[in-house]
Amino acid sequence: MYIDSHCHLDFPDLAANIDSVLASMHQHQVDKALVVSVCLEDWPGLIQLVEAHDALYASVGVHPGYDTVPEPTFDDLFERARHPKVIAIGETGLDYFRLEEPLDWQRRRFALHLEVSKQSGLPSIIHTRNAYADTLAIMREADSTVGGVMHCFSEDWDAAKQALDLGFYISLSGIVTFKSAHQVHEVAQKVPLDRLLIETDSPYLAPVPYRGKTNQPAWVVHVAERIAQLKGLSAAQVAQASTHNFYQLFTKTHTL
Repeated sequence: MYIDSHCHLDFPDLAANIDSVLASMHQHQVDKALVVSVCLEDWPGLIQLVEAHDALYASVGVHPGYDTVPEPTFDDLFERARHPKVIAIGETGLDYFRLEEPLDWQRRRFALHLEVSKQSGLPSIIHTRNAYADTLAIMREADSTVGGVMHCFSEDWDAAKQALDLGFYISLSGIVTFKSAHQVHEVAQKVPLDRLLIETDSPYLAPVPYRGKTNQPAWVVHVAERIAQLKGLSAAQVAQASTHNFYQLFTKTHTL
């Protein structure tokens, strides 16, 4: 019924308890989860985990916050993208929150991922923090028809509208359940239902009522419930729409 479109089940806290994590998913009617790559050094463990469980998909990419890892090449990403269970490129993007200029390496890495997305036909998973103008500029320059998703969206409605105009989906996380997240609430109300995804970003950003705990895909239900309240819909309507949207965007799933 539900799909968690972005989580990190290969991270130690979750991987060590994967059986209970998957059981909780099943109990809460979370049928699938996309396990998102952050660096190639950890990718073998990620893909081994995903291969072992029918409920899991994978991506391949290097997170913009990873500044001490070797830079990926086109072939590094493209060849891994051929794996049957890899349905997306990323997580990629820009993050100016922790790191300081010069960040040309980060912008080049982002552009490379978008080129791999274009050539592989797999959509991009975009991370952006304190860098929205540059993120959009590079997306426009890439001029890809493949599209993707703005993950864990926390910008305002104007920023969301620009991403939507480029053909991207908007994914909302547990942040939408936080009382102080007013601009995310506005985005949840305004984003078209046919362009919406839901996620946990596990193990981070646990939604209310679990805030501060280790997040897990089962709790994506609370994200859907809060979006439903803001839109004046039922949680089932949000679940149905976001699940449909997931399969519309990640078309490689149709072959699995």
